[in-house]
Amino acid sequence: MPHSDGVAPTSETCGHGSKHGCTHRGGCASADPAIDANALISARGIGVTRHGRDILIDVNIDIEPREIVTLIGPNGAGKTTLVRVLLGLEKPDRGTIHRRRDLKIGYVPQRFDSDTVIPMTVERFLMLGGSYGEARIAEVLGLVDAAKARRQQLGELSGGELQRVLLARALLRKPNLLVLDEPVQGVDFMGEADLYNLIGGLRDSAGFGVLLVSHDLHIVMARSDRVVCLNHHVCCSGVPETVAQHPSYVRLFGADAARAFALYRHDHDHSHDLSGMPQAADGDVTRSAGGDK
Repeated sequence: MPHSDGVAPTSETCGHGSKHGCTHRGGCASADPAIDANALISARGIGVTRHGRDILIDVNIDIEPREIVTLIGPNGAGKTTLVRVLLGLEKPDRGTIHRRRDLKIGYVPQRFDSDTVIPMTVERFLMLGGSYGEARIAEVLGLVDAAKARRQQLGELSGGELQRVLLARALLRKPNLLVLDEPVQGVDFMGEADLYNLIGGLRDSAGFGVLLVSHDLHIVMARSDRVVCLNHHVCCSGVPETVAQHPSYVRLFGADAARAFALYRHDHDHSHDLSGMPQAADGDVTRSAGGDK
Protein backbone atom coordinates (compact mmCIF):
# COMPACT_ATOMS: atom_id res chain seq x y z
CA MET A 1 0.00 0.00 0.00
CA PRO A 2 1.43 3.39 -0.93
CA HIS A 3 2.40 5.92 1.67
CA SER A 4 -0.50 8.26 2.29
CA ASP A 5 1.72 11.35 2.13
CA GLY A 6 3.49 12.96 -0.74
CA VAL A 7 3.42 13.59 -4.41
CA ALA A 8 4.76 10.61 -6.26
CA PRO A 9 6.43 11.17 -9.61
CA THR A 10 7.37 7.77 -10.96
CA SER A 11 9.56 8.00 -14.04
CA GLU A 12 10.30 11.36 -15.59
CA THR A 13 10.91 10.51 -19.22
CA CYS A 14 7.91 10.93 -21.49
CA GLY A 15 8.12 7.45 -22.98
CA HIS A 16 6.56 8.28 -26.33
CA GLY A 17 9.61 7.04 -28.19
CA SER A 18 9.99 7.55 -31.90
CA LYS A 19 6.29 8.29 -32.34
CA HIS A 20 6.77 11.76 -30.84
CA GLY A 21 10.54 11.98 -31.01
CA CYS A 22 10.69 13.03 -27.33
CA THR A 23 14.03 12.51 -25.68
CA HIS A 24 13.87 15.25 -23.03
CA ARG A 25 13.27 14.84 -19.31
CA GLY A 26 10.02 15.78 -17.62
CA GLY A 27 7.43 14.39 -20.03
CA CYS A 28 5.85 15.58 -23.25
CA ALA A 29 3.55 18.54 -22.57
CA SER A 30 2.20 18.57 -26.09
CA ALA A 31 1.06 14.95 -25.90
CA ASP A 32 -0.45 14.67 -22.40
CA PRO A 33 -2.75 17.07 -20.54
CA ALA A 34 -1.46 18.62 -17.35
CA ILE A 35 -1.58 16.73 -14.08
CA ASP A 36 -4.81 17.40 -12.15
CA ALA A 37 -3.59 18.54 -8.73
CA ASN A 38 -7.11 18.35 -7.28
CA ALA A 39 -7.57 14.68 -8.16
CA LEU A 40 -7.02 11.94 -5.61
CA ILE A 41 -4.74 10.30 -8.16
CA SER A 42 -3.67 11.80 -11.48
CA ALA A 43 -1.49 9.84 -13.91
CA ARG A 44 -0.01 10.90 -17.25
CA GLY A 45 1.80 8.93 -19.94
CA ILE A 46 2.00 5.73 -17.91
CA GLY A 47 3.88 2.96 -19.68
CA VAL A 48 4.81 -0.52 -18.47
CA THR A 49 6.89 -2.97 -20.50
CA ARG A 50 7.58 -6.50 -19.29
CA HIS A 51 9.84 -8.97 -21.14
CA GLY A 52 9.70 -6.84 -24.27
CA ARG A 53 5.90 -6.65 -24.25
CA ASP A 54 3.97 -3.40 -23.72
CA ILE A 55 1.45 -3.90 -20.89
CA LEU A 56 0.46 -0.23 -20.63
CA ILE A 57 0.99 2.41 -23.31
CA ASP A 58 0.71 6.17 -22.60
CA VAL A 59 -2.19 5.84 -20.14
CA ASN A 60 -3.73 9.02 -18.72
CA ILE A 61 -6.25 8.70 -15.90
CA ASP A 62 -7.67 10.80 -13.06
CA ILE A 63 -9.64 9.68 -10.01
CA GLU A 64 -11.58 12.62 -8.59
CA PRO A 65 -13.08 12.98 -5.10
CA ARG A 66 -16.61 11.50 -4.77
CA GLU A 67 -16.38 10.00 -8.28
CA ILE A 68 -17.00 6.36 -9.20
CA VAL A 69 -14.59 5.43 -12.02
CA THR A 70 -14.90 1.99 -13.56
CA LEU A 71 -11.97 0.42 -15.38
CA ILE A 72 -13.08 -2.15 -17.93
CA GLY A 73 -11.32 -4.16 -20.60
CA PRO A 74 -10.73 -7.72 -21.81
CA ASN A 75 -8.58 -10.23 -19.96
CA GLY A 76 -4.91 -9.33 -20.25
CA ALA A 77 -5.63 -5.68 -21.04
CA GLY A 78 -3.45 -4.39 -18.19
CA LYS A 79 -6.21 -3.43 -15.72
CA THR A 80 -4.66 -4.97 -12.62
CA THR A 81 -1.21 -3.69 -13.60
CA LEU A 82 -2.61 -0.17 -13.91
CA VAL A 83 -4.25 -0.42 -10.47
CA ARG A 84 -0.99 -1.61 -8.93
CA VAL A 85 0.87 1.26 -10.55
CA LEU A 86 -1.68 3.81 -9.35
CA LEU A 87 -1.43 2.46 -5.80
CA GLY A 88 2.35 2.51 -5.83
CA LEU A 89 2.66 -1.26 -5.61
CA GLU A 90 4.42 -1.49 -8.96
CA LYS A 91 6.75 1.01 -10.62
CA PRO A 92 6.00 2.03 -14.21
CA ASP A 93 8.72 2.39 -16.80
CA ARG A 94 7.41 5.71 -18.06
CA GLY A 95 5.08 8.46 -16.95
CA THR A 96 4.21 10.55 -13.90
CA ILE A 97 1.78 9.97 -11.03
CA HIS A 98 0.51 12.57 -8.58
CA ARG A 99 -1.19 11.37 -5.40
CA ARG A 100 -2.93 13.85 -3.15
CA ARG A 101 -1.08 14.41 0.12
CA ASP A 102 -4.03 13.37 2.28
CA LEU A 103 -4.69 10.24 0.24
CA LYS A 104 -5.90 7.25 2.28
CA ILE A 105 -6.76 4.12 0.33
CA GLY A 106 -9.10 1.29 1.20
CA TYR A 107 -8.41 -1.74 -1.01
CA VAL A 108 -10.50 -4.82 -1.79
CA PRO A 109 -8.27 -7.32 -3.66
CA GLN A 110 -9.26 -9.46 -6.62
CA ARG A 111 -8.58 -12.67 -4.70
CA PHE A 112 -8.64 -13.50 -1.03
CA ASP A 113 -8.05 -17.08 0.08
CA SER A 114 -8.76 -17.81 3.73
CA ASP A 115 -7.55 -20.99 5.43
CA THR A 116 -10.66 -22.79 6.62
CA VAL A 117 -8.54 -24.91 8.99
CA ILE A 118 -7.45 -21.93 11.11
CA PRO A 119 -10.31 -20.74 13.36
CA MET A 120 -10.85 -17.00 13.08
CA THR A 121 -13.99 -14.97 13.52
CA VAL A 122 -14.86 -12.05 11.31
CA GLU A 123 -14.37 -9.72 14.25
CA ARG A 124 -10.88 -11.04 14.91
CA PHE A 125 -9.99 -10.81 11.21
CA LEU A 126 -10.99 -7.14 11.12
CA MET A 127 -8.88 -6.41 14.17
CA LEU A 128 -5.71 -7.71 12.52
CA GLY A 129 -3.19 -5.09 11.47
CA GLY A 130 -4.77 -2.17 13.29
CA SER A 131 -5.90 -0.85 16.64
CA TYR A 132 -9.60 -0.93 15.90
CA GLY A 133 -11.98 -1.41 18.81
CA GLU A 134 -15.20 -3.39 18.90
CA ALA A 135 -17.29 -0.28 18.31
CA ARG A 136 -15.52 0.53 15.03
CA ILE A 137 -15.75 -3.11 13.92
CA ALA A 138 -19.48 -3.12 14.59
CA GLU A 139 -19.87 0.20 12.78
CA VAL A 140 -18.21 -0.88 9.52
CA LEU A 141 -20.03 -4.24 9.49
CA GLY A 142 -23.27 -2.33 9.87
CA LEU A 143 -22.34 -0.04 6.99
CA VAL A 144 -21.99 -3.03 4.65
CA ASP A 145 -25.08 -4.85 5.97
CA ALA A 146 -22.99 -7.66 7.47
CA ALA A 147 -23.58 -7.16 11.19
CA LYS A 148 -24.85 -10.74 11.55
CA ALA A 149 -21.51 -12.10 10.34
CA ARG A 150 -19.50 -10.59 13.20
CA ARG A 151 -19.19 -13.79 15.27
CA GLN A 152 -19.03 -16.17 12.31
CA GLN A 153 -15.92 -18.07 11.31
CA LEU A 154 -14.22 -16.46 8.35
CA GLY A 155 -13.87 -19.78 6.53
CA GLU A 156 -17.61 -20.46 6.77
CA LEU A 157 -18.78 -17.30 5.01
CA SER A 158 -20.57 -17.41 1.67
CA GLY A 159 -19.05 -15.56 -1.28
CA GLY A 160 -21.36 -12.59 -0.76
CA GLU A 161 -20.66 -12.44 2.97
CA LEU A 162 -16.90 -12.57 2.44
CA GLN A 163 -16.96 -9.73 -0.09
CA ARG A 164 -18.89 -7.55 2.33
CA VAL A 165 -16.44 -8.35 5.11
CA LEU A 166 -13.53 -7.42 2.83
CA LEU A 167 -15.34 -4.20 2.00
CA ALA A 168 -15.77 -3.53 5.73
CA ARG A 169 -12.03 -4.07 6.22
CA ALA A 170 -11.30 -1.53 3.47
CA LEU A 171 -13.51 1.03 5.23
CA LEU A 172 -11.86 0.69 8.65
CA ARG A 173 -9.28 3.44 8.15
CA LYS A 174 -11.86 5.87 6.73
CA PRO A 175 -10.35 6.13 3.25
CA ASN A 176 -10.96 8.93 0.79
CA LEU A 177 -10.34 6.48 -2.09
CA LEU A 178 -11.84 3.01 -2.25
CA VAL A 179 -10.25 0.64 -4.78
CA LEU A 180 -12.03 -2.60 -5.67
CA ASP A 181 -10.52 -5.14 -8.05
CA GLU A 182 -13.29 -7.49 -9.25
CA PRO A 183 -15.32 -7.06 -6.03
CA VAL A 184 -18.06 -9.58 -6.92
CA GLN A 185 -15.81 -12.66 -7.07
CA GLY A 186 -17.87 -15.54 -5.64
CA VAL A 187 -21.09 -13.52 -5.57
CA ASP A 188 -24.04 -14.88 -7.54
CA PHE A 189 -25.71 -12.78 -10.21
CA MET A 190 -28.63 -11.75 -8.02
CA GLY A 191 -26.30 -10.24 -5.42
CA GLU A 192 -24.03 -8.33 -7.80
CA ALA A 193 -26.32 -5.35 -8.38
CA ASP A 194 -26.97 -5.01 -4.66
CA LEU A 195 -23.25 -4.98 -3.88
CA TYR A 196 -22.62 -2.26 -6.44
CA ASN A 197 -25.62 -0.29 -5.15
CA LEU A 198 -24.14 -0.61 -1.66
CA ILE A 199 -20.81 0.76 -2.89
CA GLY A 200 -22.61 3.67 -4.54
CA GLY A 201 -24.54 4.40 -1.36
CA LEU A 202 -21.37 4.34 0.72
CA ARG A 203 -19.79 6.80 -1.71
CA ASP A 204 -22.77 9.10 -1.36
CA SER A 205 -22.70 9.04 2.45
CA ALA A 206 -18.93 9.01 3.09
CA GLY A 207 -17.85 11.13 0.13
CA PHE A 208 -14.87 9.04 -0.99
CA GLY A 209 -13.80 8.40 -4.56
CA VAL A 210 -14.11 4.88 -5.98
CA LEU A 211 -12.02 3.01 -8.54
CA LEU A 212 -13.70 -0.21 -9.70
CA VAL A 213 -12.26 -2.94 -11.89
CA SER A 214 -14.74 -5.45 -13.24
CA HIS A 215 -15.95 -7.62 -16.10
CA ASP A 216 -19.61 -7.22 -15.10
CA LEU A 217 -19.99 -4.49 -17.66
CA HIS A 218 -23.72 -3.73 -17.66
CA ILE A 219 -24.05 -3.73 -13.86
CA VAL A 220 -20.87 -1.81 -13.13
CA MET A 221 -21.38 0.76 -15.85
CA ALA A 222 -24.88 1.47 -14.58
CA ARG A 223 -23.38 2.52 -11.22
CA SER A 224 -20.45 4.52 -12.62
CA ASP A 225 -19.93 8.23 -13.09
CA ARG A 226 -17.16 7.62 -15.61
CA VAL A 227 -15.90 4.57 -17.47
CA VAL A 228 -12.36 4.02 -18.78
CA CYS A 229 -12.03 1.27 -21.37
CA LEU A 230 -8.50 -0.15 -21.36
CA ASN A 231 -6.79 -2.43 -23.82
CA HIS A 232 -3.14 -1.67 -22.97
CA HIS A 233 -3.97 1.94 -23.87
CA VAL A 234 -7.12 3.93 -23.15
CA CYS A 235 -9.50 3.06 -25.99
CA CYS A 236 -12.28 5.38 -24.83
CA SER A 237 -13.55 7.03 -21.67
CA GLY A 238 -16.53 9.06 -20.55
CA VAL A 239 -20.01 8.64 -19.12
CA PRO A 240 -21.33 5.05 -19.38
CA GLU A 241 -23.91 5.76 -22.10
CA THR A 242 -21.27 7.29 -24.36
CA VAL A 243 -18.68 4.54 -23.80
CA ALA A 244 -21.23 1.77 -24.41
CA GLN A 245 -21.86 3.18 -27.89
CA HIS A 246 -18.24 3.96 -28.72
CA PRO A 247 -16.83 1.97 -31.67
CA SER A 248 -13.81 0.86 -29.59
CA TYR A 249 -16.08 -0.56 -26.88
CA VAL A 250 -18.23 -2.34 -29.46
CA ARG A 251 -15.11 -3.82 -31.11
CA LEU A 252 -13.83 -5.13 -27.78
CA PHE A 253 -17.05 -6.48 -26.30
CA GLY A 254 -19.45 -6.77 -29.22
CA ALA A 255 -22.73 -5.09 -30.08
CA ASP A 256 -24.60 -7.39 -27.69
CA ALA A 257 -22.75 -5.88 -24.73
CA ALA A 258 -23.87 -2.38 -25.72
CA ARG A 259 -27.47 -3.58 -26.05
CA ALA A 260 -27.27 -5.39 -22.71
CA PHE A 261 -26.14 -2.19 -21.01
CA ALA A 262 -29.09 -0.29 -22.47
CA LEU A 263 -31.50 -2.98 -21.26
CA TYR A 264 -30.04 -2.96 -17.75
CA ARG A 265 -30.69 0.74 -17.13
CA HIS A 266 -33.68 0.15 -14.88
CA ASP A 267 -34.74 0.42 -11.26
CA HIS A 268 -34.12 -2.43 -8.84
CA ASP A 269 -37.24 -2.98 -6.66
CA HIS A 270 -35.75 -5.35 -4.12
CA SER A 271 -32.59 -6.05 -2.16
CA HIS A 272 -30.76 -9.26 -1.30
CA ASP A 273 -29.60 -10.90 1.89
CA LEU A 274 -25.95 -11.78 2.52
CA SER A 275 -26.26 -15.04 0.63
CA GLY A 276 -27.66 -13.24 -2.43
CA MET A 277 -31.30 -14.30 -2.08
CA PRO A 278 -33.92 -11.66 -3.03
CA GLN A 279 -35.36 -9.90 0.01
CA ALA A 280 -38.62 -8.00 0.13
CA ALA A 281 -38.97 -4.56 1.71
CA ASP A 282 -40.16 -6.10 4.98
CA GLY A 283 -37.00 -8.21 5.20
CA ASP A 284 -38.63 -11.52 4.26
CA VAL A 285 -36.61 -13.64 1.86
CA THR A 286 -38.40 -14.64 -1.32
CA ARG A 287 -37.29 -17.54 -3.52
CA SER A 288 -38.40 -15.80 -6.68
CA ALA A 289 -35.60 -14.68 -8.94
CA GLY A 290 -37.77 -12.01 -10.49
CA GLY A 291 -38.56 -8.53 -9.35
CA ASP A 292 -36.59 -6.35 -11.76
CA LYS A 293 -38.62 -3.81 -13.59
